[in-house]
Amino acid sequence: MPSFDTIVIGAGPNGLAAAHRLAKGGASVLVLEAGAVPGGGAAALAHLSYNLDPRVAEGMDLARHGLRWATTALPTTALAADGNHLRMEGVLGERLSGAVDPADIAAWAELRARLLRFAAVLAPLNAMTPPRPAADPKNPLLKLAMIGLKARMMGAAEFRELGRIFLTNVFDLLDDELRSPLLKGALAFDATLGSWLGPRSPNSVLPWLYRLSGQTEGRQGALGLPEGGMPALAAAMVKAATAAGVTLRCNARVERIDVADGTATGVTLTSGEQIAARRIVSALAPKTTLMSLVGPRHLDNGLYTRARLQKARGGAARLDLTLSALPDFRGADPTHRLLIAPSEHHVERAFNPVKYGEVPEEPVMEILIPTARTPAPDGLHRLSAIVQYAPHAPKDCTAARAAMLAACLLQLERHAPGIGAKVTEACLRMPYDIEAETGLPGGNWHAGELSVEQMLFLRPLPGIAQYRTPIAGLWLASAGCNPGGGVSGTPGWNAALAMEADR
Repeated sequence: MPSFDTIVIGAGPNGLAAAHRLAKGGASVLVLEAGAVPGGGAAALAHLSYNLDPRVAEGMDLARHGLRWATTALPTTALAADGNHLRMEGVLGERLSGAVDPADIAAWAELRARLLRFAAVLAPLNAMTPPRPAADPKNPLLKLAMIGLKARMMGAAEFRELGRIFLTNVFDLLDDELRSPLLKGALAFDATLGSWLGPRSPNSVLPWLYRLSGQTEGRQGALGLPEGGMPALAAAMVKAATAAGVTLRCNARVERIDVADGTATGVTLTSGEQIAARRIVSALAPKTTLMSLVGPRHLDNGLYTRARLQKARGGAARLDLTLSALPDFRGADPTHRLLIAPSEHHVERAFNPVKYGEVPEEPVMEILIPTARTPAPDGLHRLSAIVQYAPHAPKDCTAARAAMLAACLLQLERHAPGIGAKVTEACLRMPYDIEAETGLPGGNWHAGELSVEQMLFLRPLPGIAQYRTPIAGLWLASAGCNPGGGVSGTPGWNAALAMEADR
């Protein structure tokens, strides 16, 4: 039976980040990937980078392994059906032009600065092992005290405002401060993207602050686009991990994690092959790991029940179109990120039917046309869109997919007349398709909903928020752990640090 110090299950960004750090520390590491290509299916579904961990980028030396940026501050155009668009340039819409109320320019500048300050205060929480609610000598008390002091040093008024918006929702926050529908729609879309939250959902501001705490090449809140798209980022991570000595095997699906006397001893593949290791690191969703790979036999009833009940509803679909010609979105720059989210009300209305397993009539979406920046060799154009929202558990999956595709194409036609005639191929992946393809429960891109009750020491579940499980030698390192999703590598890096501290 082959043997390694560590087996990492899943070659996504978090699995590769953990494997790289452990291998650099001297461990023999095997990464097992169920798919034919490493890099992670969820990473390939993402459009942009907004939270690549600087520790991961520098520690894995991703630039040396081929990571290049097409842009580290991608502009956004919020589309209007009449062509009177809103343009947001610079980091987090630092500069506004087009369809914006003049009063909103100053109001947004103030709100933008406040949000970035609040997100910066919370950012250190991303890079630490969450504290235990009970007294524990391993709790990072000094780090927590420094975060609290930093928040308090903003001043009494700012400190109160931070507490207030923690308890509010995105819709009310934007409605209180701004007037322009396109601006509010774009911000409401970004705040809820990839989540099971609408703008009016309680506590929807905190996940937005998490998103804004990320950075691209040292620029907080910036949207980065790698040359070659997000798969190029995953490819650089694969090269870095293998250069560090990590052994990588694809088409190697794990059937179960082998456990003896409460200790993880290795894994068994679907082929029947067994591989031993003294430490198993699962970069799959915690729900999948505990329920499918470990199973109730090796877990107490309370933990198994909590895992079964963990909320993991996916609300985003991925649309890919092949086009015979470049579409015209009524004069909008096709190299920008294009948003169809006419107002905060439209974003909320798109969420409402999805809560009941139905398809929205006017979905909101984020659009990229990479061939507008780098022409394809075959002369065709590719358009990809993250469509928000889509039902994860409709009554009839086939009918829902067809209805969703029709609604998306109609929405695109409203903003780019004639685009339908240019479509030569269309592929829509609903949340349930994403689940089947990647194993993410519910098709949720965060491997478990990113909501207030499932963050920090409650992520993924109370009692196992420190990356370790009750099974000795079994660790968790996916986006389902702190701090959450995105193509960041942060949970994997944090898990490796926790393992080093444990050793």
